[in-house]
Amino acid sequence: MRPSKITRIVKIMTALQSGRRLTADDLAEMFDVSRRTIFRDLNELQAIGVPFEYDINSKGYEVKPEFFLRPLELNLQQALSLLLLIRESSKHMQLPYMSSVLMAALKIESNLPREIMKYCEGTTKFISSKPHPQAPTKELDRVFELLQRAIERKHKTKMSYDSFFDKQVIKTEFWPFHLLYNRRAWYVVGFSKMHDSVRTFKLGRIKEIDAIDKCYISKKGFDAGNYFGQAWSMIPEGKVYNIKLRFKSKVAKNVSEVHWHSSQKITFEKGGSAIAEFRVDGLGEITWWILGYGDQVEVLQPAALRKKIKKTAENIVKINSQSK
Repeated sequence: MRPSKITRIVKIMTALQSGRRLTADDLAEMFDVSRRTIFRDLNELQAIGVPFEYDINSKGYEVKPEFFLRPLELNLQQALSLLLLIRESSKHMQLPYMSSVLMAALKIESNLPREIMKYCEGTTKFISSKPHPQAPTKELDRVFELLQRAIERKHKTKMSYDSFFDKQVIKTEFWPFHLLYNRRAWYVVGFSKMHDSVRTFKLGRIKEIDAIDKCYISKKGFDAGNYFGQAWSMIPEGKVYNIKLRFKSKVAKNVSEVHWHSSQKITFEKGGSAIAEFRVDGLGEITWWILGYGDQVEVLQPAALRKKIKKTAENIVKINSQSK
């Protein structure tokens, strides 16, 4: 929803909890909009679960006071940062239970003191963030809730999965351990009986999943930090490499400003170039990151990574040199 529409809906919700029933005409006059707009706004409130009631005798609407939180004691900065966190995070990642997220924002905003609400309304108009591309997940709420409950109860599941590596839909008994959001999509980590090992599956590729009324036994609790270890992002390959790269002066400062990996070490050279060193499990993920810097980066070590980058670059030239 647009900021102006969110603001109006929050004000409508605040008006409906005032203790008196308000008709559609009352609301239309109050907010200087048409009755049709009011009905659309009421539908929005209903869609995200606000339990307003309609009294047929007075033809008025109201929201029961017990639905709302107690007034929050937030200062200007706390209120603004909390609302920005909710609104902007919903742009940058696919959140499960999105209607509940919006409801939480509406509840918080509707309970702010008038002067703080006015400050937030005015300030948020001038703050925005650019969302990252997302990998859509059908039925995210259902799949996420099923996996979350299975993890909590240590229940096994049966899953059909469109496997990128197997190039077909596979079926496996799956014991989920951990849910993870990484960059553009949600993933679940757990034991796959078909592979006889712990694997990571993308929620968006799950075709079907159902809980089995059987519990799995885990001798040791799953530790996500230990599992992902020194992986560049989230795919450990079982071999750790000492990576050494030289970034040209054009991008060196930009690279150094970001904390890419826990093992990161940056050293600047004369002339503005920079040496970046990492200790990384696997070469696959970091290869694609390096390629993103094109001719502004040189692989100094290991030789295996240098060879991998060279071969990929040669393939890129070959593909793009073919006449159409």
